[in-house]
Amino acid sequence: MAPPAQSQRSQSPSQPSGKSEVSDLKLQLRQLAGSRAPGVDDSKRELFKKVISYMTIGIDVSSLFGEMVMCSATSDIVLKKMCYLYVGNYAKVNPDLALLTINFLQRDCHDEDPMIRGLALRSLCSLRVANLVEYLVGPLGSGLKDSNSYVRMVAVVGVLKLYHISASTCVDADFPSMLKHLMLNDSDTQIVANCLSALQEIWSAEASTSEEASREREALISKPFIYYLLNRIKEFSEWAQCLVLELVTKYVPSDSSEIFDIMNLLEDRLQHANGAVVLATVKVFLQLTLSMTDVHQQVYERIKAPLLTLVSSGSPEQSYAVLSHLHLLVMRAPYVFSSDYKHFYCQYNEPSYVKRLKLEMLTAVANESNTYEIVTELCEYAANVDIPIARESIRAVGKIALQQYDVNAIVDRLLQFLEMEKDYVTAEALVLVKDLLRKYPQWSHDCIAVVGNISSNNVQEPKAKAALIWMLGEYSQDMQDAPYILESLVENWDEEHSAEVRLHLLTAVMKCFFKRPPETQSALGAALAAGIGDFHQDVHDRALFYYRILRYNVYVAERVVNPPKQAVSVFADTQSSEIKDRIFDEFNSLSVLYQKPSYMFTDKEHRGPLEFADELGNLSIVEAADNVVSSQRVEENDKDLLLTTVEKEETRGSSNNGSAYTVPYDSSASVFASQTQIEPAISNPTTAGHSQQAIFGIDDLLGLGMPAVPDVPSPPQLKLNTKAALDPSAFQQKWRQLPVALSQELSLSPQAVAALTVPQALLRHMQSHSIHCIASGGQSPNFKFFFFAQKYEEPLNYLVECIINTSSAKAQVKIKADDQSTSQAFSTLFESALSKFGTP
Repeated sequence: MAPPAQSQRSQSPSQPSGKSEVSDLKLQLRQLAGSRAPGVDDSKRELFKKVISYMTIGIDVSSLFGEMVMCSATSDIVLKKMCYLYVGNYAKVNPDLALLTINFLQRDCHDEDPMIRGLALRSLCSLRVANLVEYLVGPLGSGLKDSNSYVRMVAVVGVLKLYHISASTCVDADFPSMLKHLMLNDSDTQIVANCLSALQEIWSAEASTSEEASREREALISKPFIYYLLNRIKEFSEWAQCLVLELVTKYVPSDSSEIFDIMNLLEDRLQHANGAVVLATVKVFLQLTLSMTDVHQQVYERIKAPLLTLVSSGSPEQSYAVLSHLHLLVMRAPYVFSSDYKHFYCQYNEPSYVKRLKLEMLTAVANESNTYEIVTELCEYAANVDIPIARESIRAVGKIALQQYDVNAIVDRLLQFLEMEKDYVTAEALVLVKDLLRKYPQWSHDCIAVVGNISSNNVQEPKAKAALIWMLGEYSQDMQDAPYILESLVENWDEEHSAEVRLHLLTAVMKCFFKRPPETQSALGAALAAGIGDFHQDVHDRALFYYRILRYNVYVAERVVNPPKQAVSVFADTQSSEIKDRIFDEFNSLSVLYQKPSYMFTDKEHRGPLEFADELGNLSIVEAADNVVSSQRVEENDKDLLLTTVEKEETRGSSNNGSAYTVPYDSSASVFASQTQIEPAISNPTTAGHSQQAIFGIDDLLGLGMPAVPDVPSPPQLKLNTKAALDPSAFQQKWRQLPVALSQELSLSPQAVAALTVPQALLRHMQSHSIHCIASGGQSPNFKFFFFAQKYEEPLNYLVECIINTSSAKAQVKIKADDQSTSQAFSTLFESALSKFGTP
């Protein structure tokens, strides 16, 4: 006899085996619906739990809707809650089922038990079905007048839900006036807070269309109402206190006596156990005293102790939030916190994000009186097992040194770091020593003595290697082996993957050549030859520039590359004072944690209102703002932006159709940088007379072995159509079909980066060069633009994708063209136009 067939997959005991399981539940619920036998509620609970569990894991049990509603006719609150949960879930996706629940929910809104009345009213308002709003008005009106505070509280929130479903129904029913009456007269502070929150949202939304709503919104920050809330603030919950305090920050007192009255009323809030309440109170104190300099400074002294207490007494997350606000205050008034620097010492068990913020605090509060103690503490962190924190601590030591506090002791500490046998410590110390030498050249003898003992083979990090090479070039006259170390680096040129290191190496060899020419001659020739053939655009341009200026006049080259140096007095701040003030205005918000104003991470203007599915796949056309472009222009969402503009070396290797530069005489090469830099020297009549023999002598001296070739006449310049027009859909189609003709990375001047704070300025500038923008998007530091241009009197289009990163001052450019043979000429025009952006 054959064994019985077995199911291939066993059913989970928590899931129904099929439709029969749901049918069984339906039958059992129907049997219990009209039963009044003892213990029937317990049986209903078990069935309800099964239904809710099935619903939670995604099984469709909507067929039980009728039976669930019938079984809800009970006084058991637990059953009511589960039934309301079930009803609310399926009412959203099936409005027809929601209509069936109206009767029993309205009936429960008049139940004797206030808990059931409140639950029913909340469920009724949570249905959020537009065609059922007429059924909400009556229960909400009754709920706002209910004798029980819980029901009134639910009704207030229900009014706000109704407003979002149908604003006109809410206003026509005069619910805002009822909320205002409750807010001013109700004895329950939670209801007052709910009314305040709801009215702020409603009147703010209505203010643009209703003068009455605008007046009511202004009345919320009037003196009588503010004092009414402040006198009752101790009765409010923590959430409600924060709401009230945020409202108080918008109030403008009439005189200084009012300011002191408000601060006296809120004095004890600074001692509150809840950090949110303390921060909200601190914001009130700071905002009220902005115009009173002396009092404002006293406020810093007063709020210091509560904030420091919160840092040490809360969770790491709370500590980080409070520390972020303290950091903002320290940047504005470091002297106030200079005596409390020990509060910012790192604890061994703190998370790295807290330690990193504390290191920034220690850097900010350092002054003449505490520098020794702070630097001593930071040096201990350099041996931390947490390598990122060790790096940050070394950088903090360097930042303090650049602030001119106890430089002698700090330089000694940094030189000790160079002697530590840890690669990351040596790397960070080298970068800092370079900055110190730029500001304190008098320390060069001591520093170079130690740096000269460091082998370049032991330094692998690009920034550290670049710093070492800079010192080898800058102080080559004091370092005996500098030319030979540079020569060995040039010999390994192809093994160096960092463009930054190759750029520094070119400059260092040039500087060394002018100080020790016989020992550096061959190294310079090899470096220029390697640089001219480099696939990286910046490296190629710099090598070509050095070669041409050497051919022109060696003495001019020395003045350009190795001029008399002046000590750097101030290093650039990474954040403008305007942005810092904006963040301070948004105290006690996410802006402080992100260290950027809210408009940078919330406004649609900075997120990009339009979305691209695939490059220009879903272009939506909008009119060009301020008549920037004659054609139509669109904006682009950040989802399509490349957040990193530094591409992989393999990608860069495909620049210019994969061909590397080999000779400096190629008339098609992109050399606008070298041309623009060499023009001032050539225009000098006193140095213009040089023979061809001197020019060719440089080639022979450097061992480049390049033949003396007369200058090739430049081809006729490409002329563009000033009134070009291109439909976005046509642009989109061409962009997908055409191959990339050129791909390169360009450098932006500091003036261009500064001008990009208003991206429209770039669009106007490029249009003045007959290059039009058809799409743009992004936010600082990443911007993306799509340009197009047309050849004069010919139907040939040039399409450009330009991705700009203002942090690195780099632009990644891709060019596509109908006529590939003219793409290089257009590239030269585009580069020339971009190089002039930001110049007067």
